[in-house]
Amino acid sequence: MNNFDEYIDRKNTGAFKWDHMKDLYGRDDLLPMWVADMDFPSPIGVQKALLDRVMHPVYGYTAPMPTLLPVIQTWLKNRHSWKVDKDHLSFSAGVVSAIGMTIQGLTEPGDKILLQSPIYTPFFSMIEQNNRVVVNSQLKVIDDRFEIDFIDFEEKLKEGVKLFLLCSPHNPGGRIWTKEELTRMGELCLQYGTIIVSDEIHADLFHSSYTHYPLASLDERFADQTVTLMAPSKTFNIAGMQASIMITSNSDIRTKITTTQTRNAFHGLNILGLTAMEAAYQTGETWLDEMLAYVETNVQIAEDFISNEIPGLRCMHPEASYLLWIDCRGLGLNDKEIQDLLTSKGKLALEPGTKYGPGGEGFVRMNIGCPRALLNDGLNRLKQAFS
Repeated sequence: MNNFDEYIDRKNTGAFKWDHMKDLYGRDDLLPMWVADMDFPSPIGVQKALLDRVMHPVYGYTAPMPTLLPVIQTWLKNRHSWKVDKDHLSFSAGVVSAIGMTIQGLTEPGDKILLQSPIYTPFFSMIEQNNRVVVNSQLKVIDDRFEIDFIDFEEKLKEGVKLFLLCSPHNPGGRIWTKEELTRMGELCLQYGTIIVSDEIHADLFHSSYTHYPLASLDERFADQTVTLMAPSKTFNIAGMQASIMITSNSDIRTKITTTQTRNAFHGLNILGLTAMEAAYQTGETWLDEMLAYVETNVQIAEDFISNEIPGLRCMHPEASYLLWIDCRGLGLNDKEIQDLLTSKGKLALEPGTKYGPGGEGFVRMNIGCPRALLNDGLNRLKQAFS
């Protein structure tokens, strides 16, 4: 059994989460529960593979081992019931990098790109920094749960949208889109000739009573219209390795993306990224199952505490991931007041909902992928902030 209760001091390691709070929050005496990496050690199999590779003293140009693609294929088949041809797989230095490459390779400056806010912040920045136009079909909150406004979604597609950036499972809300929802989005995108880029970086983190479905796995037509982005980074807490996967059965789309990567001087993953990816998918499944069970208990603890101890706050129940989307609108405070109380009174660093675009106002995102002692500390600080 892995010990997820163990506290590991990450300060002074360059950890963005722990060592760079002052840049964003103006002070460094906060408990960081904001950026989406976990405070758990990565699987022993990953640690051992990295140590073994580091002990080989030559770190020259490196290509993937011939065993890597079959390992990825096996993971997708066993974990997601998705049979993927190895020729449909390619690599990127990260999912955000992959989003940028797909935007550059599949659209032109001035083209319209659809998203559904509130949404992972780089969706906006990658569109805007590449001189494309954001088209937003805002999600609805119904019974503390995000729902898709399909009437608005189709109206936006009619505007000539070239690309749809889907977040599945959803970040920050933790929603797992149902087969019916995914199929309806896929059919509409086919109807209007819109390519789908599906960010599925949290795909492996679905909780025990839910199942994640890769959109491209539901229909061959969707697969031919979709670029699926996955990674071991969130799953196994190895985001610093900067290694992710792109999957598409459409050779024309794949060629356009790889050509764009080459134009931007991306020639493959680094030695340790390749090593960590293969070891994670090959040896990490037991660790993942135990980690998810631990996080699900964290979710229950956090939801019960907030419900019982902090009147005015509500939570969206996460169906995947270790992120909690908390509704603070019942406090009657604006976003600046919420953040001021969190930092000055609670000494707690949470992500402000406004970062996620329209619909994020009045919310905060809390990372509970941490040992229970840190979780309890964070919950008490949250209570103190609004007491």
